Amino acid sequence: MELELRGKVALITGSSRGIGRSIAEALAAEGCHLMLTGRDEKALAEAAAAIVTLGATAKLHLADLRREEAPAALAAATERAYGRLDILVNNAGATKRGDFLALTDADWQDGYALKFFAHVRLARAAWPLLQKSRGSLVTIAGIGGREPTADFTIGGSVNAAAMAFTKALADLGKGASVQVNAINPGHVDTARLQHRLQALMREAGLDDAGARERYREMLDITRLGLPQDIAGLVAFIVSPRGRWLHGATIDIDGGQLSML
Repeated sequence: MELELRGKVALITGSSRGIGRSIAEALAAEGCHLMLTGRDEKALAEAAAAIVTLGATAKLHLADLRREEAPAALAAATERAYGRLDILVNNAGATKRGDFLALTDADWQDGYALKFFAHVRLARAAWPLLQKSRGSLVTIAGIGGREPTADFTIGGSVNAAAMAFTKALADLGKGASVQVNAINPGHVDTARLQHRLQALMREAGLDDAGARERYREMLDITRLGLPQDIAGLVAFIVSPRGRWLHGATIDIDGGQLSML
């Protein structure tokens, strides 16, 4: 399917690995020019090299988006590099799991700093560019915002805030001709999930395949997700074919969530 994205400029945060890198590669394969950002210079360089093999242009901007000035600097760097911005994917950020009574204020502040306030600041800094190009913004949140659990109090709260922010920003986007949506991934097979699978392997005496099947059964899902599953959905949403999607939060979780 031709998605008509050739020549568009996309900025993806947290794009050195996992879901962010897969999104970058999917958009590169569709002919987009990429601005990659993260905190690991080596991983960013490896991601850029992979994108170049797809025939796309990739620029790098090393940044810690927790810092208040970093999102504005990133938006400015994108404009300097390409002169425009058509697609912004707010993907950076992970939050700490654990016993609510043991989680500290610093843990909560860190969770919100990278996965909420960084998104807010970058959306604000990039908004004039997106408005000029009639562009698209997608936020990667998570199903924990739909169904919070006791061991995911920070993540559930942050993801719910990201969904609410998406809905509010989409209201603004209607008048500014900026498309705004969010995606809630379920359990995706990334390095973060691998740590949990390894713990299950140790606890239950299972091999990798057995741990994956046990985990799938525990979650009651069709299969574990792949980064490419999220990437394909992002590419469709930001294309002309997905343009009528606006203000939506799409759950992609293999059937894990049970609510309507």
